[in-house]
Amino acid sequence: MSPWDHQRYAPVKPRRVDDGIASRSRRGQIGDTWWSKRFLGSLEAVMASGRASRGRRYARQGQVIGIDLHPGVIEAHVQGTRSDPYLVRLVMPVVPDEAWERIGSALAARAGYAARLLAGELPPEVEEVFALEGESLLPAPGSRLTTSCSCPDWENPCKHIAAVCYLVAEDFDRDPFGVLAWRGRDRKWLLGRLRELRASSHSSGSAAQEAGSSGPVEASAPEPSGRYGAIEGVPPLKECVGNFWKAGTGLDSVRVRPEPSPVPAAVLRYLPEGLLEIRGRDISEMLEPAYAAIVEAARRRALGGGSPSKRARGT
Repeated sequence: MSPWDHQRYAPVKPRRVDDGIASRSRRGQIGDTWWSKRFLGSLEAVMASGRASRGRRYARQGQVIGIDLHPGVIEAHVQGTRSDPYLVRLVMPVVPDEAWERIGSALAARAGYAARLLAGELPPEVEEVFALEGESLLPAPGSRLTTSCSCPDWENPCKHIAAVCYLVAEDFDRDPFGVLAWRGRDRKWLLGRLRELRASSHSSGSAAQEAGSSGPVEASAPEPSGRYGAIEGVPPLKECVGNFWKAGTGLDSVRVRPEPSPVPAAVLRYLPEGLLEIRGRDISEMLEPAYAAIVEAARRRALGGGSPSKRARGT
């Protein structure tokens, strides 16, 4: 290689950005949850490893200037070596309205879905619900995801697209509703629709129960037992009040197998970034090790591993 070639292909550092968006992850892979890993997997599967690594470096250096998420479109600007930032776009057709109605009905049928979403988790079953409707929750073969960048690189996806995707994946880690908003429905619509459908279902069930109970009752019907009637062998409630808060010996036979949440320190992900910083570090980043230690100590105690260690108590 001639000196001219060496000069031509020498790596050039991007222009510095003072107020860019920097990745929370400082080393290793980016993406904690199954949905962010699936999102990035579709990108990395078609990207040269060199561009992926440079994209991670751009994301960690804060070269991305703003990210705007709209139904079907994610736009961002990335500062490269030129004076003007490059425009990056991730486009994926939104789920049609009629499909969303069916998906909403399917999600409303399971109360746990909304609860897990509010806890910062995207249940894997949601992806199955989308698939049953012939739609894709995350980019997949045939999902018509298109990426573009205004940079002169002939390769697509380029490092600028990769940088944006890594930061979007971290946003999805923090708030799974972002995935659903990109697919066409935001948090307000989805939770409102789930409440509406579940309230309608409950009202219909109550009306059916009342209609069924309005008919004649056979004289030989048995006395109620269980919820409202006396249960053989169980003392009356007034005799149990004094021991209400005592566990008793019956719990000794209960076997507990606690499982950690698939979203580490999920509650911290709802804290606004920059809410509180200590010595230049975000408070949520500093609290994550403490949450992890508490979860592990609780798990060990539940499994009979003894008291939490001094290290766990100290955190």
